[in-house]
Amino acid sequence: MAYYLVRAKAKGDQAELKRRLDAGEIRVMRPFGTALDDSLKGARLEPDGTWVWEEQDYCVPPLAMEWAAVLDTYFEGIVALPRGASRGVETVQKGQGWKRLERLPSAWGKQ
Repeated sequence: MAYYLVRAKAKGDQAELKRRLDAGEIRVMRPFGTALDDSLKGARLEPDGTWVWEEQDYCVPPLAMEWAAVLDTYFEGIVALPRGASRGVETVQKGQGWKRLERLPSAWGKQ
């Protein structure tokens, strides 16, 4: 298993994504739902409006199933990729992505 720091631009208002998260629709997707649900609920916003979160994944390429099932619907314009990263993801150690993001505001406003 690997952990990634993911950066993406939101496609418009994320109200539908929030509704799906709150309803548990993403959490029940297999095999990635629980990890994606937890990651998106913890997503942060960079100053330029880019969404960023840490994601646990087993796929090669990284997050392939997640992009196909959910992320392509709500996100675009993968940005700020470090050298060697692909499709908006940077490999990190478990928890290190979240540690780097802890000072950023929640993507969901005040929770």
